[in-house]
Amino acid sequence: VQLQASGGGLVQAGGSQRLSCAASGRTVVSYNMGWFRQAPGLEREFVAAISWRGDSTYYADSVKGRFTISGDNAKNTVYLQMNSLNPEDTAVYYCTASIIWPIPLQGGGYWGQGTQVTVSS
Repeated sequence: VQLQASGGGLVQAGGSQRLSCAASGRTVVSYNMGWFRQAPGLEREFVAAISWRGDSTYYADSVKGRFTISGDNAKNTVYLQMNSLNPEDTAVYYCTASIIWPIPLQGGGYWGQGTQVTVSS
C-alpha cells in the first residue's frame, strides 16, 4: 500500500485546513486509516482514525470537536478536516493504513510521507 498525503500549509489561528491521503495498491479499500502528527521535539501522536467501512471513527481528545476524518472509498482517499486551528496543532501530519482496528498507538504498517501544517498566532 502506498500513501500520499497532501494539503498542508500555513494557516492563521482559528482557520481551517483539509488534508488528503490518497492510497494505492492491492485491496487498499479494506485498510483502516488514521492520521498522526509530530511536532518539533515531540513524539508522533495519534490524531484520528476511520474504519475501512467508514462506519466508525475516533479522535484524540485534543482535536475532538474540531477535526473530522472521512473517507471516499471510490477515490481511495481519506480526509482530515481541521477547524479552529491553533498554534499547538502545528506539526507534520502523517496518514497511516492498518489492517488492525482500532489502529495501534504506534500506527499501522504503512505510512505516507507527511505534510507540514503550520498555524500562526
